[in-house]
Amino acid sequence: MKTTPEVQDILQFALDTVWQAGRITLGYFQTGVKAERKADNTPLTIADQLAEQKIRELISVRFPDHGMVGEEYGRTQSDSPYTWIIDPIDGTKSFVSGVPIYANLLALLDGEKALIGVINFPALNEMVYAVRGGGCYWNGRRCHTSATNNLQDAVLLASDLNSFGPRQPQWQRLIQATYIQRTWGDAYGYALVATGRADVMVDPIMALWDAAPLQVILEEAGGTFTDWKGTASIHHNESVATNGKLLNQVMDILRS
Repeated sequence: MKTTPEVQDILQFALDTVWQAGRITLGYFQTGVKAERKADNTPLTIADQLAEQKIRELISVRFPDHGMVGEEYGRTQSDSPYTWIIDPIDGTKSFVSGVPIYANLLALLDGEKALIGVINFPALNEMVYAVRGGGCYWNGRRCHTSATNNLQDAVLLASDLNSFGPRQPQWQRLIQATYIQRTWGDAYGYALVATGRADVMVDPIMALWDAAPLQVILEEAGGTFTDWKGTASIHHNESVATNGKLLNQVMDILRS
């Protein structure tokens, strides 16, 4: 599939939009901004709210017929096949702790599948993005997953070591099977896999707004983004990212 000028224009809009949202969040980063606790015990700041408001405002002006789903302000219904999925700050715990690996996430779904995915790390000045059929890019340069083909040489990532619950045995086997394990988590971990700096990332719990940009980014970089059974999807509330070469080895462990 070759991307059209229209899709490239939409991508440029998405990149500009998340950049503007990122600038808003930077205004509150490392300032001691207060965080509320949501019902699920995750933090919420004024930066989350203002960033999502900005994204929604820009989308409403440019694409008034498109739908939207955001972490903080829910769903805006539409009859259009196109839906924007918004996570104004992915990694809010990192954000409120002053750690720069938080991200702004934006994806455009055509039906159930992402056409465009963008991950912006404003405090790192990094952006990873992809268009279906158009490749994956890291700060404007084409990027690819790693060449690692043995799990024993792999860098394994997760967001939280204590979140695996009944899947703890599989996680422990993954730890034993890999070379390096780190918690460079949330969207940052997936970006590391897409750009060849890590090999595997797993999460037992994922929301749609966490996952929406990741499948298109990983696949266009040469990798995979699936659930724990190996099905490629952003809708299964769990995720496994690999460099592609390690998918079967990882699944042998996760399915056991």
